[in-house]
Amino acid sequence: MDNAIYTTLNRQSGLMREMRTVANNIANVSTNGFRKEGVIFAEHIAALDGVEPSLSMATASGRMVNLAQAPLAQTGGSFDFAIEGDGFFQIETPQGNQLTRAGSFTPSAEGELVTQDGYRLLDLGGSPIYVAPDAGPVAVSQDGTMSAKGSPIAQLGVFVPADPNGLLHQGGTRFSAEAGVEPMENPVVMQGFLEESNVDPVSEISRMIEVQRAYEMGQTFLDREDQRIRGVISTLSR
Repeated sequence: MDNAIYTTLNRQSGLMREMRTVANNIANVSTNGFRKEGVIFAEHIAALDGVEPSLSMATASGRMVNLAQAPLAQTGGSFDFAIEGDGFFQIETPQGNQLTRAGSFTPSAEGELVTQDGYRLLDLGGSPIYVAPDAGPVAVSQDGTMSAKGSPIAQLGVFVPADPNGLLHQGGTRFSAEAGVEPMENPVVMQGFLEESNVDPVSEISRMIEVQRAYEMGQTFLDREDQRIRGVISTLSR
């Protein structure tokens, strides 16, 4: 197969991956705590035999997660928490402890605070947070200390990954930290607020249009190459 076709097919594959990523961002524009993603393209250059120039191919080799702070929306919910600045809440999942910025929690039947998916919220020491049904109104200070009727209950765990570059998106609003996590110094937790998605729908739609046009240009080239090759084969077979 011609080198130009190989290069274009590789490019088309990367553009398809970027299109899926942009579509996922748009689908989560209203998901609290969602972090938009992007695709990282890497260029690979190989020397060719003879006098031909080198061959350059671009591959979608990685993902980039945008950790920029999103706006905070006031809800007034007692168990709605948002973090100002860096940091993540830690939750317990079947795949191990993971991180999230989605701070909407509810008490389970056992009185433990859980996410919308039923994953338990963990305190600073890595233990589930229990709120007794008769505890009364719960207040949370900016450092994450929870109290009811003036008595401390627990302290929300706010963590940062030990290696920010090792943060892996596991799906939805959940992340895992390959190198582990560390307690964040001087966290700022807001009770009665939720962080919105940091996806800008206008820029994502614009990007989707750009990717779609680039893909169509590549497809047009492949169609013309296919017609050219068919013509050559037809001519030689006469």
